[in-house]
This record gives sequence, structure tokens and C-alpha cells, in this order.
Amino acid sequence: MNQTNAAPPAGPPEDAEPGLIDTVPGEDAAAAESRHDEDDRLKPEYVSAVREAVEQGDRDRARELVSPLHPADIADLIELTPAEERADIIAALGDLVGAEVLSELNEYVRDDLIEALEPQQVADLASELDTDDAVAIIEDMEEADQQAVLDAMEPEDRAAIESALAYPEESAGRLMQRDLIAVPPHMNVGQVIDYLRDGQRLTTDFWEIFVVDEAHHPIGTCQLSWVLTCPRSIPIADVMKREQTLIPVDMDQEEVALRFQKYALISAAVVDAEGRLVGMITVDDILHIVQEEAGEDILRLSGAGDGDINEPILESYKGRVRWLLSNLVTALVASTIIGIFEGTIEKMVALATLMPIVAGVGGNAGSQTMAVTVRALATNQITASNRWRTVLREIRVALLNGSTVACVLGIGVAIVFGNIVLGGVIAAAMMANIVTAGLAGASIPLIFDRFDADPAVASSIFVTMVTDSMGFLAFLGLATAAGLTG
Repeated sequence: MNQTNAAPPAGPPEDAEPGLIDTVPGEDAAAAESRHDEDDRLKPEYVSAVREAVEQGDRDRARELVSPLHPADIADLIELTPAEERADIIAALGDLVGAEVLSELNEYVRDDLIEALEPQQVADLASELDTDDAVAIIEDMEEADQQAVLDAMEPEDRAAIESALAYPEESAGRLMQRDLIAVPPHMNVGQVIDYLRDGQRLTTDFWEIFVVDEAHHPIGTCQLSWVLTCPRSIPIADVMKREQTLIPVDMDQEEVALRFQKYALISAAVVDAEGRLVGMITVDDILHIVQEEAGEDILRLSGAGDGDINEPILESYKGRVRWLLSNLVTALVASTIIGIFEGTIEKMVALATLMPIVAGVGGNAGSQTMAVTVRALATNQITASNRWRTVLREIRVALLNGSTVACVLGIGVAIVFGNIVLGGVIAAAMMANIVTAGLAGASIPLIFDRFDADPAVASSIFVTMVTDSMGFLAFLGLATAAGLTG
């Protein structure tokens, strides 16, 4: 797929200003700049101009406005257009909305577009893309629609996509490209260069060459810079780097991203269960994964579902309401504790005023610790060797935080209410709750991770329950024990 051997287009001139490279012949830099703001986003007036041209039926004007854009910017333009107008804009732009634009679109917007296309049209677009991008377009389709698209593809392209779809979702097998350059170790540098120049079906985008043995096992890599700067007579086996990072085909994409980050990789070989080279993953694919995984963890912590503004309202509702109902259950636990001390609260109304402070600050302290722990787990900073050392570290931080906040709050309450005992009670309760929050925020994600559950999904609910319940229990329990009756 996408196996043409054409030379890549020339880059922008050396004196071109950043952000102004989307120009067409005869267009000045000011015209290009008028489309984007200082943050490289399409300006509202530009989007309105395109929409107006389409609404007036002036397709030539619409195409003239859009033709200088990069495919990613055309995708942004479509996403910025109201849903009910997207079909008209896509129809007006015609072939400007090609395969690259399709691969850049938000998945919800892309799904709507694909539903409006015939299977043959989807197949033609997918065939123009690298395998990983084509799989991303096809994998979420209904089974019947997916099969119709596959049936419309060329046998070679269909086989590559079917092979990728056989791997688990969000695995290296789904992410990898199958177009790569692999050579045997007996070739010399000159023969490799001649092979690259003469090859008619070689991929055009690669940074290194993989060296494989007779069984197609990768035994080394060779950067293009090494090939181009070495004498032709030197064997490629003498130039290649034998140490390499191999990616198992079933490895989760988040772990793949961590490997790229840890070892500063530009590309890496993907191998099957027998160790044979079956594809490669490049850093441009990883950038998407890093953004996707980071955003996914944050949204899971907040219970916001996919958190996509293009997500259908009903799906957003389903994703969020489950979280809110779970929070309702945990809130009932805290409410029950308050009910136990109803008599104490009635005798001293100030307790009702101060309760939310203890619970709220404790909840924030727990959220801080939980966020740090979840991030450390996601980036492999926490392992079995330092797991409980991390918990003890967070408890020490909580002791320092608790001491500071408890002193400030206790003194303030004693002065405002003129009650030293009340100040001491709320200081002790605050100290206890912040320490408990540190323990819960660090240990709960670790417990979920220990049992192979995603700590980003459910940790927040339990941490909130612990801090609210402990805050109310400590404050009202200490107030009762201290005999505060007003």
C-alpha cells in the first residue's frame, strides 16, 4: 500500500517563516498567514468564508480557498463546520478531501463521512494509505460494512489489512506499517544503494534499513546516513548496529510508546511470536499514541468518557452517567457517617459550617497523590521494586502538607469562633484526613494495577469516598469526644 517510489516533494525555502509554508504558486506569505492565527489554528473568518462560498454554490471559490491547505488543516476545517453542513463542504471540495484528509479526521466525524460513502470509495481511499492508517479507518466499521470494503480492495491490500485486523486492538500489530526495507547481511553498501535506487515497489518513507537473516529474523539496523557515507565495498553487516529494540507484535501501544520514549527511537522493528520481522513502527505514529493515551487517562480520572466534543450526545450521556451514579453511592457512605453524629451537629451549628472544609481539602490532597501515582504507573516509573517506597514517600509528603494546613486552619478557626478546643479538633481532623488521603491516593491505584485493572478508571471514586468519609468521621468523632456542645 502506498508503495510508489516517487521522489518526495521539495521542502520550503530556507528563509521561509515558520507557519507560513502552506502556500501555492503566486500566493504571498500574507495570504497564507491570513488563514491561521498565532497558534496555527484556522481563523473563524476564514472558516466562515469557505462556508459562505459553499452555501452560495460557488464551488470554485471554495476550492480556491481550501486548495493551499495541508490535509490536516482541511480535516480541521471539516471538523469546525457544523455537522449539518459537512456533507455540502465535502461535496464542494471533491478530490481535495482525499485519503490523507480522511486519516486526519476526528474518528466520530470520519465515521459519519464513511457511512455516506460507497464501499468501493472507502476501499480506494484506504488503498492510498499506509496499512496502519487504513486499519484505523476500517477497524471501527460494522462487520458487514467492513467486509464490503475489504471485498472491494485489491487482494494484496486486503490481505495486509486482514492480517492487521487479526491482532488485538491497540496493539503493535494494529499500529505497525508493513512497508519497510530489509536486506540480507551478505550485501555490501553499494549493492544496497543500487537496490534502493532500482526498486520499483519500495516504501518512500523510511529512516533505517533492517538487516535480516535467512529466516527473516532481524539481526541489525543501518541508518540511511551510514549507508550514504560509507564506501560502497564495505559489507552491510560491518556497518549495521546489532543492538536494537524489537517490538513484539502483540505489545500494547502504550508500552510501545514508552519504549520509543525510553530509548529515543525513530523507528523500530516489529516481530511475531517466532521472532520474524513483520513490520515497523515509526515515531510519527507514536506521537498520536502519546497524545491519545495521555488524554485518555485524564478523562478516565474525571469520568468524562471519551471526552470528545464530536461524540454523539447519547454516548456522552452513557459514559458520564455511570460515573455520577457511582459517585452517588460513595456519597451515601459519607452521608451515613454525618447522620450518626446528627446530635453533635445540632448542638453546635459551627460543625456543619466547617465539615466541608475538612472533606474538601482532604479530597484535593487525595487527588494530587492519585494523579502523581497514576502518571507514574502509566510511564513505568513505579515497578514492583519501588512500589511501597513510593507509598511511604507520599505519606511523608502528606505529613508535611497536613501539618502546614492543620496549623493554619486550627489557628484561624480558634480566632474566628473564639474556641481553642474547636480549633484543635479541626486541626487534628485535617491532619488525619490529609495523611489518609496521601495513603489512599497512592495505594488505591497500586492495588488496581496489581490486579490488572486500569487505575485511571476507578481510583477517583474510591479515593473520594475515603477522604470524604474519613474527613467527616475524624472531625465529628473528635468533636463528640471533646464534648463540643456549643
